[in-house]
Amino acid sequence: MKYRDLGDTGIKVSEIAFGAEFLVERPYEDTEDLIKACEANGINFVDCWMSEPDVRSHLGKAIKGHRENWIIQGHIGSTWQNNQYVRTREMDKVIPAFEDFMERFQIDTLDFGMIHYVDQLDDYNEIMNGPFIEYVRKLKEDGTIEHIGLSTHNPDIGLLAAQNPEIELLMFSINPAYDMFGSMGDIEEYRKEDAYDGQMFGLNPQRAELYETCANNGTALTVMKGFAGGNLLDSETSPFGVALTPVQCIHYCLEQKGVSSIFVGVKTVDELEESLKYCDATESEKEYVETLKNAPKHSFEGQCTYCGHCAPCASEIDISMVNKLFDLAKNRDEVPASVMEHYNNLKYNATDCIACGDCEPRCPFNVHIVDVMLDAQDLFGF
Repeated sequence: MKYRDLGDTGIKVSEIAFGAEFLVERPYEDTEDLIKACEANGINFVDCWMSEPDVRSHLGKAIKGHRENWIIQGHIGSTWQNNQYVRTREMDKVIPAFEDFMERFQIDTLDFGMIHYVDQLDDYNEIMNGPFIEYVRKLKEDGTIEHIGLSTHNPDIGLLAAQNPEIELLMFSINPAYDMFGSMGDIEEYRKEDAYDGQMFGLNPQRAELYETCANNGTALTVMKGFAGGNLLDSETSPFGVALTPVQCIHYCLEQKGVSSIFVGVKTVDELEESLKYCDATESEKEYVETLKNAPKHSFEGQCTYCGHCAPCASEIDISMVNKLFDLAKNRDEVPASVMEHYNNLKYNATDCIACGDCEPRCPFNVHIVDVMLDAQDLFGF
């Protein structure tokens, strides 16, 4: 198992982490077996967003006595009401639910108190300007939580969080399918049968901006839904018309800028071992490029994913950044002022391209980079 820095927190976590969401309505023995398997394989990071009481109690019991082996993400705003999960910002529900989490986990201090599931701007603003964030701040001041995090599926909210110094960790849904989308205010949009009917190609530049912002600001970035709910693992349900392996999905996520760790949602040790194959996988087993490049649907062929493999440039142009700014601006009526400012601040831009073409053979998705540089010159005016 390899370990990565968790943003600027000073914490190191395993690249593969344990997402416990599938432990609902399963016996304690399953939780114990998974915790032991995680520890035996070097996994030291667990996320529990579920409010179902037994899941919390089982995890707390399984970890007790070796708490020091684990970095724990626990969610604030995930509650259990009338025998079902409810996301809420009502403080008379939020506070008892979090206290229940701490009691069932049998811990005095939680590593990351996660502001739970914020996908709408109104919700974010209400949280950050009301009693919810005051409660979270008080938890940190008292030492009940060490760090503040936030989970979202919306890149707009993610960017706000990544630019907020109070938010030290962002948990975000990353996979090749979701990464084709821009802003969405509802996770269910990704699951609709017609969601992938349009023309979508490669990594959406808005998401690329989020990942880079996390990397630049030292905001820890952890991954949920890396397998798109399992849809990417089956050619019948994959929006690409071809199946990816768990190893390929994990590698895709860990290659994105800023990413520290991916939570794999598993319910058995056998399922966990499928993900752990990543640790010993060969480069060819990890490689997803050819699969996505030649996919019968939504091929990434010819689309920049801002991976930076095109470097170095003879003119010292940050090619991936120029590509990203071009993609952010090309479909607008006019270039957004923020994008133009960022382009203007580049030390070297598209006008410095000498069209040598040395970068193009290095591009895994066969992007015609010289043509993009010429188009960027036209778009940005110089």
